[in-house]
Amino acid sequence: MSEQYQSREERRKKLQTKGKPKTKKKSGGLIKKIFLTLVALGIIGILSGVGTFAYLVKDAPVLDPKLLKDPIPSKILDKDDKLITEVGAVNREYVNYKDIPQVVENAILATEDYRFYKHHGIDPIRLGGAVLANIQHGFGSEGASTITQQVVKNSFLTPEKTLKRKVEEAWLSYQLEQQYTKHQIFEMYVNKVYVSENSHGIATAAKIFYGKELKDLTLSEAAQIAGMPQSPNNYNPFDHPDLAEKRRNIVLTLMHQHGYISKQEMEDAKKVSVKSTVLNEKQRQVKEKPFDSFVDAVIDEVKETSDFDIFTDGLTIHTTLDPDAQSYVEDILNKSDIIEYPDDEFQAGVALLDTKTGEIRAIGGGRNQKVKRGFNYAIDTQRQPGSTIKPVLDYAPAIEYLNWGTFEMIEDKPITYSSGKKFGNWDQSYKGPMTIRTALQLSRNSPAVQALQQVGLDKAKDFAIGLGIPLKEIFESYAIGGFKTGVSPLEMAGAYSAFGNNGIYTKPHAIRKIKLRDGTFISTEPEPKVVMKDSTAFMITDMLKSVLLSPGTGTRAKVPGLAIAGKTGTTNYTDEEIQKWGIPSSRSVPDAWFTGYTTNYTASIWTGYKNRSTPINAVGNNQRLAQLIFKNLMEHVSKDIDTPDFTMPNSVQRVSIERGSMPPVLASKYTPGSQVITEYAVKGHAPKRVSQRYDKLNAPKKLNAKYDEVNKNINLTWDYNNSNNANVTFSVTVNSGTGQKQYNQAGTSLSIPAVPGTKYSFTIVAISGDRTSDPATASIDIPLPIQEENPGNTNPGNGTNPGNGNGNGNNGNGNGTGNGNGNGTGNGNGTGTGTGTGTGDGNGTGNGTGTDNQDDGVTTPPDTPVDNGTVDGANSDTSTTLP
Repeated sequence: MSEQYQSREERRKKLQTKGKPKTKKKSGGLIKKIFLTLVALGIIGILSGVGTFAYLVKDAPVLDPKLLKDPIPSKILDKDDKLITEVGAVNREYVNYKDIPQVVENAILATEDYRFYKHHGIDPIRLGGAVLANIQHGFGSEGASTITQQVVKNSFLTPEKTLKRKVEEAWLSYQLEQQYTKHQIFEMYVNKVYVSENSHGIATAAKIFYGKELKDLTLSEAAQIAGMPQSPNNYNPFDHPDLAEKRRNIVLTLMHQHGYISKQEMEDAKKVSVKSTVLNEKQRQVKEKPFDSFVDAVIDEVKETSDFDIFTDGLTIHTTLDPDAQSYVEDILNKSDIIEYPDDEFQAGVALLDTKTGEIRAIGGGRNQKVKRGFNYAIDTQRQPGSTIKPVLDYAPAIEYLNWGTFEMIEDKPITYSSGKKFGNWDQSYKGPMTIRTALQLSRNSPAVQALQQVGLDKAKDFAIGLGIPLKEIFESYAIGGFKTGVSPLEMAGAYSAFGNNGIYTKPHAIRKIKLRDGTFISTEPEPKVVMKDSTAFMITDMLKSVLLSPGTGTRAKVPGLAIAGKTGTTNYTDEEIQKWGIPSSRSVPDAWFTGYTTNYTASIWTGYKNRSTPINAVGNNQRLAQLIFKNLMEHVSKDIDTPDFTMPNSVQRVSIERGSMPPVLASKYTPGSQVITEYAVKGHAPKRVSQRYDKLNAPKKLNAKYDEVNKNINLTWDYNNSNNANVTFSVTVNSGTGQKQYNQAGTSLSIPAVPGTKYSFTIVAISGDRTSDPATASIDIPLPIQEENPGNTNPGNGTNPGNGNGNGNNGNGNGTGNGNGNGTGNGNGTGTGTGTGTGDGNGTGNGTGTDNQDDGVTTPPDTPVDNGTVDGANSDTSTTLP
């Protein structure tokens, strides 16, 4: 039954199926249509792809055999577009394929293209793996270029990552594989790759780093060199032995992974130290090239700002170099007749910029450099900036965010960081209240830290970053330059140039534009940006100009006739470092800086030793050599050109401040000139209050001078309205025929001796501290004593009765008048003749007076007669004096 059922069921299904023949026909037709449509679209897609491919490769360059064999050097031009040098195939040891050791070939294949001998220029498997890696880990995480593609890219194409360039690269790679053998292509690669040190070729690298022929390289050495082309400068074993060793170990692992070496060989090779096997400094080659330090900056900038390879891409690079300035910088650093250095190990880094554009005019990478492309003290150094950071981190932010004027007062006093940790001034002394101008001029630490504390760490950090100072963190100790990681002279020059350029910062740069082989120009110049108000820039500049004036710390950097703003900076050793390194003196420092600018140029100079543990001793000018380098350089580049002074913007106002006022107040019309200082304020933020310190006191009133004839004194009296309850005294000046005298009086009266016949004048001024009043004045004439008419005494006469009379005697002859009868003649020393007539008997006595035997009939005290005469005559009760 079940079988019958099943058969019936099967038959039913078959009948149902047979009952729908039209449906089956429709389904087959739809599939056919879809298939035909897809085929058509595929054909169209292929045709479109072929057309697109043809369009993209129509301008592709031809395979030039010469370009396949030689790297294409790049030309470097100065600021006037004159050739400086060529960078590229200036050092290359060519090697034929037959002379390439198997170990070297295996290392390269394992690293760059282990399927090289299996593909035809493009490796689909490698491409697929790269696509997958880019999807999983992000675009650019892994490349798919074969050795053939790298040869094409390095020979004919620019390095930009565009679809057109990649299609051209694939097309040319296919052609290359058709025209050349695998061995020829491999030979091209081996001789073309850049290996740092301004050199090309694997054989060249063997000579440079190991002093060996290619055939003599060990497994470890071959692996190290094979790993370099990916990033030649970073994997340079001279400069970065640790990175080079890590890269070498990756290559060894790849060699083992692809079966080129055994596990034991890999492990043994990894145990070899790269640093111990490369040539030491004395054994290394030195290839002279002009302006090496500046070219270093150009090479670094090409790498940072573009995808071009300066050593192989045949670029024409228009730079900012001033050859005259660069030559002088190199002379300053290496010729003792300009600057006397303490020893040959003493180092310096110099960066010279155009203040307005940020263009690098010269780079001084170091002194007595034995290795080219070595450490560049102007660019690579990271040293604590000391006090050169104070304008950037402390005072400029205070002006920018708090609207401080250059007159803002801060007390130079002992303080601590907010953490409680102590610090001090360089001389361990404190000078009390001072303006921020003076604090910067004298490089006081306490005011600088107080300024940072008031601004706030975050604002100060942001301000410094805007000026190109790479701060990842900030602490209060940064206010005086105590950085964890330091800065370079190039970075400091860039920051200061913004102060000289009205607050506009342009990142320091060595390249103006780049010309590609096809004639296309590319600009890599950074965009200028406003990083502070022009008021902040001008006020900091004016404060920094004071640093070069006595008693500022930067007087040795001064160039007569040039308006220069700048700042010194020194760092110090901790107590632990002094003990650890045996630093001989507390005055020894590890770093000494000077950074400054004019309206045309900005320069930053660092001086010190390679190792911070070697101190700059406080002997002679050792710690001031940065100032002397700056002075010489700025004087040289500024000769024969106009250098205008810095111009005050409209956002700033000039103010007259009373010296020492805290908080600052405006000087009044009474403030003495010696107590007035000229400072600057952000417009609208000048002090509002005017000083009253020197305001006039009320003047004395009703001054009266009266002569006391009895006591022969002059009595002075006056009134005074002390409305301010000030502690007032009075200064009395007396002028007379005998000179001038000064009296200080607490009360409102004064008595002084007087001489008859003299005129006296008096001036009285009220005084209270530094304040004075307008003067009160008076005068008086002291009369002579009042005298009788015809002064003199009657001369004694020889009369019977004494006679009292007046008369003038001449050599003892005179007439006297007496009370009696008779005439008498008296003897006396008087001048003139006296005649007297008397009635009665008696003796008359007359006194005569005269003066200095003058025959003018006039008497002048104090002469007095001494002779007496006697008058004879009759008694009489009347007497008459003759005229």
